[in-house]
Amino acid sequence: MDSGSVAWMLMASALVLFMTPGLAFFYGGLVRGKNVVSTVMYSFVSMGVVSVVWVLWGYSLAFGEGGQFIGNFDFVGFKDVSSDPEDGAMLFAIFQMMFAIITPALITGAIAERFKFTTYLVFLVAWITFVYAPIAHWVWAGDGWLFEMGALDFAGGTVVHINAGIAAVVAAFLVGKRRGVDRGVEPHNVPFVILGAGILWFGWFGFNAGSGLAADGLAISAFLVTNVAAAMALVVWVILGHIHTGKMSGVGAATGAVAGLVAITPASGFVGPMGAIAIGLGAGVLTFYAVRIRHMFGFDDALEVMAVHGIGGIWGAIATGIFAVGGIGLVDGDAEVLGYNVVATLATIAYSFVVTFIILKILDVIPGLGLRADEADEDAGLDVALHGERAYVGDGAD
Repeated sequence: MDSGSVAWMLMASALVLFMTPGLAFFYGGLVRGKNVVSTVMYSFVSMGVVSVVWVLWGYSLAFGEGGQFIGNFDFVGFKDVSSDPEDGAMLFAIFQMMFAIITPALITGAIAERFKFTTYLVFLVAWITFVYAPIAHWVWAGDGWLFEMGALDFAGGTVVHINAGIAAVVAAFLVGKRRGVDRGVEPHNVPFVILGAGILWFGWFGFNAGSGLAADGLAISAFLVTNVAAAMALVVWVILGHIHTGKMSGVGAATGAVAGLVAITPASGFVGPMGAIAIGLGAGVLTFYAVRIRHMFGFDDALEVMAVHGIGGIWGAIATGIFAVGGIGLVDGDAEVLGYNVVATLATIAYSFVVTFIILKILDVIPGLGLRADEADEDAGLDVALHGERAYVGDGAD
């Protein structure tokens, strides 16, 4: 890699890492004041736990040449992962580490305000090992079965967003609804939500534009379409919100932007600006109504992880097969990639659902762990009960 690409990829890696604190603000603003520290810590602690797991064995399982379904242990402890910039191996491993960090943190939006923190730490290790690493290998490793088949996922529509969205559904179902929130929870800090969405948007340029692994024209194009899709979905959410409620919600605008970012992720290296507008439009409409349908059924996916990341990721994966340019998308007359991406989507959904379910059921019966915090701890707020700290002093703690 030339020095310009090395510098860009180091910066892109830092941008992706910065997304995780952005997610913490986004999620933290949506919960009640007594659970802010707990919610923020779900994301922040992932930066620690997953980084260590990634170096010890996660990267090797994801990108070692073990076969079509899982890697091997050749790179345990980053053994033989060269820091030589001409090779680029360690730079790639660093960049991928940041993706691994944020993915399980996305799941926590579905279980906020009621999940045991000690159990979450164990879940992080198990989920990265048994769910994230295998799917990353399928899609991005040169010998992965979905990669060899021809499925396209430029920056993580299947590996990150569908994977996390489906895991979130499983987690929310197993841990159960929050106490006393049948009518929902009013976000305690809307500026936090908008700030978090802004940080995510900023960091997403590294997420997508960095996934070409070079400072070149592909990075420029991915940068542009990332911004366009987010902008389009934001506008759609604001307009639909006004149609249904007569208001233009700040939380809705932030959610719409994130939905657009999710949907463009797998397509960002393959579509042009008009394809990005179509993807952003579809993401805005689909995720807006997915949220409303979720509320109708009363399923307590606390922070809409399935609607935004699951539905947004599924749409993005399918839309990649529709709008990809260069003769490989449906609009260019070729349906092969669309078919491959449907297979990749279904495989990710099935695997993530089953293995996440098994992991959480096992954790729930291990003495001293269990999924759900005590009722008294929930009522008092997880910040004080589990962390011994308050985000605010006074009325803000409620």
